[in-house]
Amino acid sequence: MKTGRTRPLRVFDILVPPWPPTVPHRIKLPRGKTNWFEFYSAITRNWNKLKGLKNCWQIWKDVQEIIRRIRKYQGESTVMQGPGNNDGAHPYATMAGKLDSKLLQALKVMEFEYMTPVQHRVLTELPSWRSDCLVQAKTGTGKTLAFLLPTLHCLLQGHSAPPRGQVAILIITPTRELAQQIAKSCDQLTSQLARPLECHIAVGGTARASALARFMKGAPSILVATPGRLKDYLSEPSTAEKLSNIQTLILDEADTMLESGFLADVKRILQLIPPKSTGWQGMCFSATVPPKVKDVVSVVLKPGYTSISTIEKNETPTHERVPQYHVLIPSVADTFTTLASLLNLEIKNSSKIIVFGVTANMVALFAAAFSQGLTPLKVFEIHSRLSQSARTKTTALFKEAATGIMFASDVIGRGMDFPNVDLVIQVGLPSNGEQYVHRVGRTARAGNDGRAIILLTEAESFFMKVNRHLPIQPHPQTDAINAGASSCADAVTKAMYSIGEETKQRAYSSYIGFFAGSGLLKQVRLDKPGLVQLANELAIQGMGCPEPPPMDKKVVGKMGLKGVPGFNYATGNDLNGDRPARPRGRPGNKTRDVLSPGAGQGDRRGSVSKNRGGRRGGGRGGRGGRGGKPRAA
Repeated sequence: MKTGRTRPLRVFDILVPPWPPTVPHRIKLPRGKTNWFEFYSAITRNWNKLKGLKNCWQIWKDVQEIIRRIRKYQGESTVMQGPGNNDGAHPYATMAGKLDSKLLQALKVMEFEYMTPVQHRVLTELPSWRSDCLVQAKTGTGKTLAFLLPTLHCLLQGHSAPPRGQVAILIITPTRELAQQIAKSCDQLTSQLARPLECHIAVGGTARASALARFMKGAPSILVATPGRLKDYLSEPSTAEKLSNIQTLILDEADTMLESGFLADVKRILQLIPPKSTGWQGMCFSATVPPKVKDVVSVVLKPGYTSISTIEKNETPTHERVPQYHVLIPSVADTFTTLASLLNLEIKNSSKIIVFGVTANMVALFAAAFSQGLTPLKVFEIHSRLSQSARTKTTALFKEAATGIMFASDVIGRGMDFPNVDLVIQVGLPSNGEQYVHRVGRTARAGNDGRAIILLTEAESFFMKVNRHLPIQPHPQTDAINAGASSCADAVTKAMYSIGEETKQRAYSSYIGFFAGSGLLKQVRLDKPGLVQLANELAIQGMGCPEPPPMDKKVVGKMGLKGVPGFNYATGNDLNGDRPARPRGRPGNKTRDVLSPGAGQGDRRGSVSKNRGGRRGGGRGGRGGRGGKPRAA
């Protein structure tokens, strides 16, 4: 037996078989594609152990390079193109002579060698690639190529192609981000054509006039749209004319779309496009088939359609196998400090996290606060208030990131696939149990492990009773999390001080609007004055505002809260600008602002803000402060 000094800990001492113990200290990247899946699986299963390696900087760089090359190989999809050893895999090369040669050439350029199960079944089981079909498959399994390849092939082969400049393929999808992904895949697949087909996007949240002008001036063969903007397009005769000869209608993520309030829009769209009797093909892709999907299927698909499912009948749904926990927050004012404490605890075991907030503006405030050094991880932000270009950039960056925290609204609640997310946190009430489940589904994907945590106040804890079928357990370290919140208070106060008034005002307003418009007031046992009081507590003690943020009377009226006491109504330039303001006290603590003796009375005395006074006009917080004007009650 040989003796000698113990060799340094190596990556392959941690990774599971089939890696031999004789592999040298420096990782050698595999040259072939057959080992990528094994490499990927081994790394993701042991990620936290790998992070713990000491004095192995070169190993860390190698792991980063492996991940980079894996994702480059995968393209924009997070789906591997076949199992690790490729046993039973179906190469795209087997479609030679069946699938258009230019599409096969594009797949080769994209480095997609093997079909995923859903792609293989659609391409081989449809009686004809012009047949109607209902396909059940999970998000992230390669559905996009499963519907693009056969429809593009038929279009390129001239099967009943419409006149140039008119849309042949119409794809309806629930979110802007999914529309962007589909359009990008379409552009890649048609990149090898002598004259690539034009794929246009029609989504909300973008400059409507410029997008519509491009659509009208161009020669679009494919249109990817969200329901609201598509209905808008179809309402104008000149635009509708370009959609009068569609050959294929595809509903992507149909269950998401119809369960998210788009049912009326989709039904209206089906009335505005040519009737089914004109012969267009219908393709419906959905992870589940609830009643709402069945209702639409009866219109989109003709009787005798082909049904394909790649979901195992006995497969346990993600939300049933992911460990789920709840943490009860002592009061709404402790929201930020409790989240900071929770993240400090969880980042020891989780490196890629998504945090959901109740509104887009609350998400923006979370991101602004935690970007001020409250977490060592890089902070990402995505919600509907950002421009489409900013959201697209954030999506790409977070997909590529090995670590980070993304604060998000439900623009990514379902349909978006981010690799290696090992923790999902929900702060506040989801709109319903289904939304909760969709959010949990952002973790534990592609066979990886994941966890989910929800932070609720005591009044919001009814959510667990209403959804007792969900396996949500008390967090085993709830006491430690709440105890740690107090130690985070100073850091949160400092972070809040650097955030402008407008950001806080928008978060405050959206918080009130969420409860006022969601029908949740009775369930949290609040009346309208109680809601305003709760929001004021969040603003003053949680966000560090010197007084309740100013509200416009018209906005309050639209919320159905006209005449409700407790609001600080805006006058003059109160809602303009985003000036930083000194917090009134530590978030979570009912202390007076020691910098301003007059500020302790909230909206009855002066504000700490140097730019404007409180209700009685104090520029610096005293009773007779400078320069302010009396504010209307």
